[in-house]
Amino acid sequence: MLSIKTGLSHTFPGAVLLFSIPVSLVSADTSTTTSADSDVSGMDPIVITATLGPKTVGESLSSVTVIDREAIQRQQPKEFREVIESQPGVNVTSNGAFGKQTSVFLRGHSSDASVLLVDGIRIRSATVGGPAWQYLPPQLIDRIEIVRGGRSSLYGADAVGGVVQAFTLPAQEGRGAWFEAGAGNFNSQQNGAGASSVESDYRLNAGINHFQSDGAPVISGGEDKGYDNTSAVLGGSHRFSNGVTAGFTFLGAEGNTEYEGGEEDFRFQTAGVNLDVPVNRHWRVAGQLSDARDELEDFSSFPGTFNTQTRSSRLENWFSAGTHEFVLGAEYLVDRVDSSVDYDESSRSNTGVFSQALMNFGPLNVHLSLRNDDNEAYGNETTWGAGLGYELDRQHRVRMSAGTSFKAPSFNDLYFPGFGNPDLEPEQAKSYEVGVEGRYSEWFWDVAAFHSDVDDLSLPSQDAADSVPEARLRGVELSGGWQQAGWSLSAAGTFGDYENAATGEQLIRRAENILRLDVDRELGKWVLGTTLRAESERYEELFGVGRQRIAGFGVWDLRASRVFAPGWLAALSVDNVLDREYTTAKRFDNTDFISAGRSVFLSVRYDWRQ
Repeated sequence: MLSIKTGLSHTFPGAVLLFSIPVSLVSADTSTTTSADSDVSGMDPIVITATLGPKTVGESLSSVTVIDREAIQRQQPKEFREVIESQPGVNVTSNGAFGKQTSVFLRGHSSDASVLLVDGIRIRSATVGGPAWQYLPPQLIDRIEIVRGGRSSLYGADAVGGVVQAFTLPAQEGRGAWFEAGAGNFNSQQNGAGASSVESDYRLNAGINHFQSDGAPVISGGEDKGYDNTSAVLGGSHRFSNGVTAGFTFLGAEGNTEYEGGEEDFRFQTAGVNLDVPVNRHWRVAGQLSDARDELEDFSSFPGTFNTQTRSSRLENWFSAGTHEFVLGAEYLVDRVDSSVDYDESSRSNTGVFSQALMNFGPLNVHLSLRNDDNEAYGNETTWGAGLGYELDRQHRVRMSAGTSFKAPSFNDLYFPGFGNPDLEPEQAKSYEVGVEGRYSEWFWDVAAFHSDVDDLSLPSQDAADSVPEARLRGVELSGGWQQAGWSLSAAGTFGDYENAATGEQLIRRAENILRLDVDRELGKWVLGTTLRAESERYEELFGVGRQRIAGFGVWDLRASRVFAPGWLAALSVDNVLDREYTTAKRFDNTDFISAGRSVFLSVRYDWRQ
C-alpha cells in the first residue's frame, strides 16, 4: 500500500525563512498551470519555471517546452521519460524499459546537473546527486515545463543544464472525476482514478494510479524484469476574502523494480505547504515549506539501504513598479542521508539568497538575476544570469542570455567510504544563448543557438581523475508547432557538439543529434496520431574495456483513440511499431542494455465534468 507520510510534523531548521516557488500555483490571479485554452495564445503559453512567476514563453526570454495535459493523455505514457525524450535539447538514456535507471541530459550537461521540480519542490537523491526520473508517474501529471539553460542564479546548485517542472494541480475550471483502466503486452496493467474541483477561489485535486508489468529483458538473452508503481497526488488551495491564498501539495510513489542482478524497493515523495500574502498593491510575499524523499532498499549481491531527505523553506518578496518586477528571496535547505553505508557525513545545509529584476521598456525586456549559496560542505558559490529580449513586432522576438551555474558534488562524490573525495569542488559552467522566435495564432517556430564552457565536468565516478577538466557544449535547437482544423503538429531537432575540450572526443552517454515529430489528427470521434524519434550514436567508457560506441536508432509509435459514449474514451497505443531492438546504454561488463521491443497498450477512460 502507498504510504502517505509528509514528514512535515518535524521541526524545520531555519523555518523562519518560510515557503516557495509554486505559491503562484495556488493564487488564482497568477496561476502557473494556466492551460493553452486560457493563455494569451495557444502558441505562446504561460510558464512559471523560467522566471519564478507567470510569463508567456516569449516574455520569459528562455528556451522553454510546454507539454500540456492533452498531449500527455494522447501519448498514453507508462513512464515519465516517454513524454520528455527527444524534446528540444533533451537526451534520455535508460538501463532498459519499465522503471529502470534513467538519465536525462539537457543540452549535453550531466544528468545530475539538471533540477527536477514537482509543484515547485525539488526532489533528488542526495547520495547519487540526481533525481529518480523513472519513478515519477506521468498518469498523474497535468503539465510539464522544460526550461533549458543555466538557472543556478534562481535555483542554486545543479540547475546547469536546465530545470524540468511537473505540475499536478489541474487548470480547467469546474468539477470533474475520472477513471481509467488499461492493459497491454508484457502483462502490463494500469488502473487509476481521481477527482478535482476548480473554482475562482479554490482548487482541490486527488488521484491515485497503479501500474505494473512483468517487464522485458534489459539485456540480450536476459529474463523479464518487472516493475510495480503505486502513486498518488493530493493538492489544494483556497483564496480568502483578504486576498491571502494558502495551499498544499503532495505526490508520492512507491513500489519495486527488478534489474539485471537484483531488485529494489523505492519510495519517491514530495510534500509542501504554500502561502501567498498580498501586503499591498506593490508588494507580495510568497513562500513554501517542503519535504522531499528519495528512498531505496537494494536486494542484490551488494544489498543496501539509501534513504535521503531534503527539507527546504523559501521566502520570496515580489515588488512591482509600473511594468517592472523585482524579487528578493532566501532559501534554506537541509539534505540528510540514512544509509546502511557508513558515510563520513550524514547531513549538510545550504543557505541561499537571491534577487531578480524583470524590467520592461516597451519592446525591450531585460532580466537580471543574482544568487549566493553558502553550503557547509563546499563553501560559497555566487551565480548570475542576464537576459535581453527585443520584440520586433507582435509576432517576432529575438533574445540573448548569459549566466553562470554550478553542480554540487553529491554525498557519494564526497563521502562514500573508500571512494569519496571530501576535497572535490563544484562543477562550474558559463553559458550563452541567442534565439529568435515567431509566434502566431495557430503556429510557432523557434531557433536557439547555445554554448557552455564547463570546468571539472563530472563523469559517473567518485574519482576526480575521471572528470573532464574542460568541456565544451554547443549546438542549435529547432522547434515548431501548428494547430488548425483538427490537426496538431510539433517538431523538434537538436544538433549538438558535446566534447572534451582537450581531446575533442564526444562526451559519453550523450547523443549529439536528436529529432522528434508528433502529428495528431481529429476525425469526428476519432483521434489518430504518430510519433517519430531518431537519435545519433553515443559512446560509453567502461573500466578495463575502454571507449565503446552505441549505435543510433529510430523509433516509430502509433496511437488512436475514439469517444464511444458520452464521457467514455477508448485508446490504443503501439510503441516501437517495427519491433526494433536497439541499445539504450552499456552495462559495466560491456553487455548492451536494450529496448523492450514493440509495446501495445489498450485503455478505457471515463471523464465526468460539471
